[in-house]
Amino acid sequence: MDMWKFFDITHREHIICNPMSLEKLEELITLLTLKPGSHVLDIATGKGEFLIRLAERYPQMTGIGVDISPYFLADVRKKYQERVPDARLHFLEMDGARYVPEALESFDLVACLGASWIYGGYRGTLNALQKMAVPESWIVVGEPYWRQEPEKEYLETIEVMRSDFGTHYQNVVAGQEYGLEAVYTLVSSQDDWDRYEGLQWYAAETWASDHRDDPDVETVLKRVRENKIAYLRWGRETLGWAIYVFKKGVLAHS
Repeated sequence: MDMWKFFDITHREHIICNPMSLEKLEELITLLTLKPGSHVLDIATGKGEFLIRLAERYPQMTGIGVDISPYFLADVRKKYQERVPDARLHFLEMDGARYVPEALESFDLVACLGASWIYGGYRGTLNALQKMAVPESWIVVGEPYWRQEPEKEYLETIEVMRSDFGTHYQNVVAGQEYGLEAVYTLVSSQDDWDRYEGLQWYAAETWASDHRDDPDVETVLKRVRENKIAYLRWGRETLGWAIYVFKKGVLAHS
């Protein structure tokens, strides 16, 4: 089954495609003060809610959103025309890792909220983003972390290695390796996670009821129901998620 079709189906009810509340998204945008004319890059922009809300707050900014999903970008373009038709936003359908800016160190805010696999993991993401950001800019990354040691069966079920993610502490201090200082974190609550996961169950079941003749119905339901069991049995207590806000070019630690 096409992966992007699957994500489109399971995230039909989501405004933002990660376990974060809209209130926390607004808190993040309030913290990320931008000067007039700032340049923003959002890798794996998803449905574009983060970039569009920034444009609503800072109409003089310019922004680039990159995503590989044609389904999500169709949603983005519709939302863009409805809410900020005069904003200077440009959306690219491509693999985020292949995006190369016209000049390095050219963005005042670079974000990748929940797709560090694009760059081979969290550290690869921090390294890639900081190269595209000007000094004193914002680097914002959404990333899972282990709340407790994961059980072997859980890792096997979700096809993840223990080393794929760090702890919350490790995610915070990792930025120092790339000249970044963590200045804030927004940590997903249990309610944020339950909503994110539960809306996927709901979306899959309602979609299946409305598309009984679709050849992918069985695949979608099987995968979502397996994910539901894994989340309830292990993931709910084991895996966390947070947005890490860094500043580039702060004084180095002695």
